Amino acid sequence: MLKGCVPWPEGFVDRYWAAGHWRGNTLDNLLRDWALEYGPRTALVHGDTRLTYANLNRRVDRMSAAFRQRGLRPGQRVVVQLPNVPEFVITVFALMRAGVVPVFCPLSYRVPEVPHVVRVTQAVGYVGPAAHQGFDHTAMAADIASQWPFLRRVFTYEEPGTSSPYGGLTTDPSGCQYSPLGALDSPPGPALVLSADEVAFFALSGGGGEMPRLVPRTHNDYAYQARAAAELVALTDHDVYLAALPVESDFAFGSPGIVGTLSVGGTAVLVDGVDDADTGEHLDGLANREPAAWLSAVERERVTVTSLPPESLRGVLELATTQADLSALRLVQICGEALPRETAERLGAELGCVLQPVFGLPEGLLVLTRPDDPDETVLTTHGRPLSPDDEIRIVGTDGKDVPDGEPGELLARGPCTVRGHYRAPDRNARAFTPDGYFRSGVLARRTPDGYVVLTGHRVARLDP
Repeated sequence: MLKGCVPWPEGFVDRYWAAGHWRGNTLDNLLRDWALEYGPRTALVHGDTRLTYANLNRRVDRMSAAFRQRGLRPGQRVVVQLPNVPEFVITVFALMRAGVVPVFCPLSYRVPEVPHVVRVTQAVGYVGPAAHQGFDHTAMAADIASQWPFLRRVFTYEEPGTSSPYGGLTTDPSGCQYSPLGALDSPPGPALVLSADEVAFFALSGGGGEMPRLVPRTHNDYAYQARAAAELVALTDHDVYLAALPVESDFAFGSPGIVGTLSVGGTAVLVDGVDDADTGEHLDGLANREPAAWLSAVERERVTVTSLPPESLRGVLELATTQADLSALRLVQICGEALPRETAERLGAELGCVLQPVFGLPEGLLVLTRPDDPDETVLTTHGRPLSPDDEIRIVGTDGKDVPDGEPGELLARGPCTVRGHYRAPDRNARAFTPDGYFRSGVLARRTPDGYVVLTGHRVARLDP
């Protein structure tokens, strides 16, 4: 793995391969396979833009070649900070295809978070909007480049009909080059031979005033997560997934999200999410502030599956029965804290679909109910871990396991749960047990039949 990452111990690697969880396919190679199988089908939708699988793969190929022509090399890191647009998907797959590691960064992160992420990853590139919601992202990138000599490529995404002072290739006094993302278009050359054991991308973990921590997700572990989540909710090529949460979030990208939807030949619809920079909440999507627009997208695209946090669903609930045809909707994931029972019962009845409580960590653990679970389980728990090889513990302040039904800190390890944060040995010594369990900081209890119930509270912070 990339230097600074903590690998899984060899015995666990053998176990996950033997179980068929890890299969040795990189995410970008999987996209090639999907393009061959589902070529003319619609892969991505955003407003009036519709991309087929073949077109998506072709654009990834050409952007990847352009990244390599611009000097990006395998193993280097590039921060990607984009809204819910097809260019996010194209860019991250193109970087992965070039062997470059994208770093998923929420749009609401600015200073000091983005400079911190660039510094820790020693990112050589930054992809972001020239400006978004009144904030000048390019100026921020230029300031970072003046401080850190490794950042030398900035690629600006422009909304249709807008212009930027960096509309053409320019170089600033520090030597950093700027060019429009849309100009990255070169004939593809020979494909690189990449390993699925390597880091596919970095997710960010943290919040609440902490600097974000870097979570290295490998091709093997993330391909398994997306595939297993898609199988669990029985996704097919007839499904339409609505990504209303920020596209870089784990729920929208791969739980099953966009990647899981593409894996079965379905269609992923992207709608513009709205991050709340004041609260630092990155699961705030379009529906939280514009429920009517969310409902319109569900009706227009005949959406069958989507993921939303509880606060967004409360807004949707007020309009659900009066403003849209939601008859195609079959499953809604409730991401994060549980809805009050009365609200959940009303939501299921008025939306006319299955509700699925889901709890996930950027570090990899995914806990969720099954579509065939009884109503009582859906209304009172968050379900069970995604993988049969996920191991969880509930421990007290002394680090010992507590009896079922008693609250304690949730610990986890498994084929999708990383063994350490990137370049953080001191923190890893506190955040992970000696035998590899991640200390989530989340309080939970476990029922006698193995279901997890979150208490809605967190333990004392691990960092001083």
